[in-house]
Amino acid sequence: MTPAKLWLRIFGAGFLVIIALLIVTLKTPPFYGDMTRIGLLSETAFGWRIEPPHVDPKYLNAVPVAEADIVVIGDSFSMSNRWQSMLTRAGYRVTTTFWGQINEELCGDFDAWLDRAGFRGKLVIVESIERLVNDRMVATQTCKTMAKPFSAGIKPFFESPSSVPAPVLNWDGKLTSGVRIYRNTRRAREATEPILSNDKILVRPVPEGCALFSHQLCDKVPFWPADDENGELTVQHAAQMKAFGDAHPRRAVLWMIIPNKTTVYVKPEHSKDFVTAFGAADIGPDLFSLSFEQKNKVRDYFFPNDTHLSMHGQLVVGQRMLEAVRKILPAAPSKAS
Repeated sequence: MTPAKLWLRIFGAGFLVIIALLIVTLKTPPFYGDMTRIGLLSETAFGWRIEPPHVDPKYLNAVPVAEADIVVIGDSFSMSNRWQSMLTRAGYRVTTTFWGQINEELCGDFDAWLDRAGFRGKLVIVESIERLVNDRMVATQTCKTMAKPFSAGIKPFFESPSSVPAPVLNWDGKLTSGVRIYRNTRRAREATEPILSNDKILVRPVPEGCALFSHQLCDKVPFWPADDENGELTVQHAAQMKAFGDAHPRRAVLWMIIPNKTTVYVKPEHSKDFVTAFGAADIGPDLFSLSFEQKNKVRDYFFPNDTHLSMHGQLVVGQRMLEAVRKILPAAPSKAS
């Protein structure tokens, strides 16, 4: 064989491999969940398939802080403004800022910080996912001065898909991603024990998973490893939350602690001492017990392919938050006037 023919054969073989990889990637649906994206798992196998509830966009908009009845300080669970829509639908005027915008801490001059922003309302809701509470409370214990001015947008920070994403060609995927996704998904499908996918996402069996989730491979569910790694919340965390509210009595502080996805579906005893102390302190609604109950009533209470509450779950939580808000602000000010 001449060198030219050998080169052509090598080139041809390489070209066929590239074409094959491209076809596999093109036929692999684009990601719409954070866990499938990070874990390189198939949306066909793990993507949710129940249409989300419709929320009129006017209820997803915030108001400027100077016009707000309620300030929400939240994390990614508050970025779609979906749970807040239950408050705005009831007539409350809400604005939302995020932990990332305030250096993940609440400081001693909290009241003055809100005054400088022009907030004249009477209620602050502090939302956090369970796994990040400890770090935020540690920072809060020593923080004296809010480092950044209040900042909040009018529109949702993040828009969740308004319907089940339709299959489309994946033109944005990396050449080898389709094959990697196929291999990771096959490995997850065949596993009988929890496995790490792409060394980052824990895929584990969930008892009666197909009654709880809508995705195709519903007996297996991806979870964030930090749910386990960051440890449990304790009685001390509840005491710190109450102490913060007591130190800032000018406005009511309502704590909104969302349990980890792993806590809800796999480890219901996680942070149980905290939950008891939190309830006794009367500083916010018990979203742990709510979630344990609702996961059996609301399929995809959490997204199967994501670490967050689904839009169905968001509205359930929003209704409970509305009930808690009404105990502090009995009538929506904008409707009472």
